[in-house]
Amino acid sequence: MESIGEMDVNKRRRVSRGQGRPAAGVWLREIGELGNRSFSYRHRASEDLVLRFQIDRKLKHHRGCVNTISFNSSGGILVSGSDDKLVILWEWQTGNVKLAFHSGHQNNVFNAKIMPYTDDRSIVTCAADGQVRHAQLPESGPVKTSLLAKHQGRAHRLAIEPGSPHVFYSCGEDGLVQHFDLRTKSVTELFTCHPLDDRGSNRPVIQLNAIAIDPRNPNLFAVAGSDELTRLYDIRKYKWDGSTDFGQPASYFCPPHLVGDEQVGITGLAFSDQSELLVSYNDEFIYLFTQDMGLGPDAVKSEVVASLSDTDLRENVNPQVYKGHRNCETVKGVNFFGPKCEYVASGSDCGRIFIWKKQGGELIRVMEADEDVVNCVEPHPHEVVLASSGLEDDVKIWTPKAIEKAILPTNIQQTRPKSRGWMYRISSPEDLLLQLFSMERRRTDSVDNRDDSSSSTTGRDLMELIFTFNGNNPSSSDDGGDASGPEDFFS
Repeated sequence: MESIGEMDVNKRRRVSRGQGRPAAGVWLREIGELGNRSFSYRHRASEDLVLRFQIDRKLKHHRGCVNTISFNSSGGILVSGSDDKLVILWEWQTGNVKLAFHSGHQNNVFNAKIMPYTDDRSIVTCAADGQVRHAQLPESGPVKTSLLAKHQGRAHRLAIEPGSPHVFYSCGEDGLVQHFDLRTKSVTELFTCHPLDDRGSNRPVIQLNAIAIDPRNPNLFAVAGSDELTRLYDIRKYKWDGSTDFGQPASYFCPPHLVGDEQVGITGLAFSDQSELLVSYNDEFIYLFTQDMGLGPDAVKSEVVASLSDTDLRENVNPQVYKGHRNCETVKGVNFFGPKCEYVASGSDCGRIFIWKKQGGELIRVMEADEDVVNCVEPHPHEVVLASSGLEDDVKIWTPKAIEKAILPTNIQQTRPKSRGWMYRISSPEDLLLQLFSMERRRTDSVDNRDDSSSSTTGRDLMELIFTFNGNNPSSSDDGGDASGPEDFFS
């Protein structure tokens, strides 16, 4: 007969042997070795389920590229926005449209989010027309939308303060970051993001594509766009009477080999629940930074970088890298996935979805999603469910129902040549006029200072801009699709 000690040892051995099996969690829960909460976390983080993702249904109602998708806080409703200027609330489990309404925008909707704790009746949007709008959904009758503010150029992203039904931020290609409070309808222009003074850049502002708030410390938010740097700000340093210059970041984030690289930009940002920062570069890779990898408020200035050897930088800043996808054509987001952010997910120019293990960067899943570019991959807040969208006019819902586990395809492109990329394309008359105005201002300054070389350089830049504009597709879509609306006066 076994002693109690021997029985405990054998029990632990059985538990240890069973932990690697797909059904181990169920068995451990049944024998009391795994609590319900731990079982739920382990189940939702299971790699076995990730390998069984397949398309569960397609949500069809839009008539243009679907540029934005997000779940409400409970996960029961999915909101989407499109080139058709519609905002749609979906009951994604049945595929039914709960509500569809015109956003009030004059051009493609780039971002739409449901404010939390509002019974899904408060939605904020931004678009290619630069507008930031607020939609209030009544219990009956038409939806009313109102203009809150306007960027001078396309407005790509919004960021909602975690848990707040009132406060959110916007960023746009004019480099402006704005703070909104729906209680008072107040809008505060926090700062305009400029290139570093010592770069000699011809760009008047950093065209911002992404903004994200740290859920663990909502005082911190990051912005990124048409240069290689992610800038981290602390809203507590802002003086609401406007008495201080808030444009100085608390820190910068950048892989050491990209510091000073003017050919790359950033399309997507995401924070994990552990304050890790995920950064997706165009014509490059995705990187994961911990908070201690920040370069500080002055570390990217040329004299400071020159004083640091590559060895020093690489020892202090060594972000995890995620490779395999392609991000050259559009403004793509990036996201964490899993109850404790165990995975990283991104769309790709090749029409596939890529999923990596966060720790180690191992690519474990590549899913055929669209015939064209996939831009958005959004995780459900509580379930093992993904939603994706891109240049096609539908939203795809992914659930782990496949009988067989998927294996990686053999034709994954791991490296890519550098290219000028979409970041430097002039794709609308507004873009051209904005750049021309900036160049004229620099030309005037150079004449005042009698700087003939600067004036000559501005002239060459002007010719390059004109040729760039003539050579580009006159598209204004965040996803690369055709724009529609009164802005298309060149068509």
